Amino acid sequence: MNELQLKFDNKNWRFAKTMPKIPHYYARRSEWGDEKDFERVVQYIRDNGVSERFFSKSFIYFYMGGWKYWTMGEPLNETQVINRASA
Repeated sequence: MNELQLKFDNKNWRFAKTMPKIPHYYARRSEWGDEKDFERVVQYIRDNGVSERFFSKSFIYFYMGGWKYWTMGEPLNETQVINRASA
């Protein structure tokens, strides 16, 4: 298992209960444990993901371990969550 997969496996993913019809989870920057590591992971997702449409917007999705990961596209220093859903 690679280092990134271990990071993801060891995070506290919260169910996004405000969007039950679009089931997904999120991990918060404030709970990640290391600001620079959070930003490195966000940048990795953006650099290695694929652009896909979700309704009228496009997001960068990174697929790994049966999950897809994405952010909402804010500037790196403003990104507060990493989302994930079953792939």
